[in-house]
Amino acid sequence: MKGPLFYSKILLFGEYGIIKDSKGLSIPYNFYNGALKTDENPSQEAIKSNESLNRFVSYLKNIDADLVIFDIETLAQDVAAGMYFDSSIPQGYGVGSSGALVAAIYDKYAQDKITVLENLTREKLLKLKAIFSEMESFFHGKSSGLDPLNSYLSIPILINSKDHIEATGIPAQPTDGKGAVFLLDSGIIGETAPMVRIFMENMKQEGFRSMLKDQFIKHTDACVEDFLKGDVKSLFKNTKQLSKVVLNHFKPMIPKQFHELWKKGIETNEYYLKLCGSGGGGYILGFTQDIETAKQSLKDYKLEVVYNF
Repeated sequence: MKGPLFYSKILLFGEYGIIKDSKGLSIPYNFYNGALKTDENPSQEAIKSNESLNRFVSYLKNIDADLVIFDIETLAQDVAAGMYFDSSIPQGYGVGSSGALVAAIYDKYAQDKITVLENLTREKLLKLKAIFSEMESFFHGKSSGLDPLNSYLSIPILINSKDHIEATGIPAQPTDGKGAVFLLDSGIIGETAPMVRIFMENMKQEGFRSMLKDQFIKHTDACVEDFLKGDVKSLFKNTKQLSKVVLNHFKPMIPKQFHELWKKGIETNEYYLKLCGSGGGGYILGFTQDIETAKQSLKDYKLEVVYNF
């Protein structure tokens, strides 16, 4: 048995900000994917995934029936028969490994599910987001539901605010574009929950709250608008500011060995780094106007290009 594929995602802009109503832009990233599967001879990985699914089933039994109803019986039977999530999506890397799993379970076991073939009204998108938020909270403690939404629909999602999200198109990529968005592998697994705790702790300070509103959210919103309009010049100006704000105020979310590299990008303008997901490890997102120069400058690291300008 092998189910349909669900892809990883990249939140280009909006990490942490969307908790406080900034704009956000999330795009599917087809390089990684996962599917529900059963095997005759499961690997250690598969057995571990199956155990996690078993715990997830118990959690789903208690989800509010007004929100979503699952065919729990079939799901429990399939898990008992050894079903697992076969995934190439790295865990703890900020590219939505649990989101793809949540999308796969909803797709296969939810009753009266909303599908991508329907006219996706704002109400339907918000309903899906609420369902996915509840489901994914099992993995993260508190989830916005955006990762599974992106994975489930496989289309870019524009977050205008908590209650206003829409499917969106992004500018076509030029074949000869020198500029790029890339992923830089930190080589460290990041954990979401501790990073979110640090953020929530910081939110208790007034100074941090006003920095978030006056700087972080301001530049994030501008980046989203620039990206969607295809205004590359303005986008890089705002990304540079965003990169500075993150370096100054989100230091715990940036692995120590990357502080200098981060600063170097801002000083040389060869690339600008930002958090990918909650940070603490995993991937770091980079923006550059010249990918060849950035590759030279970051030659000790593994880069993956995800979008060209």
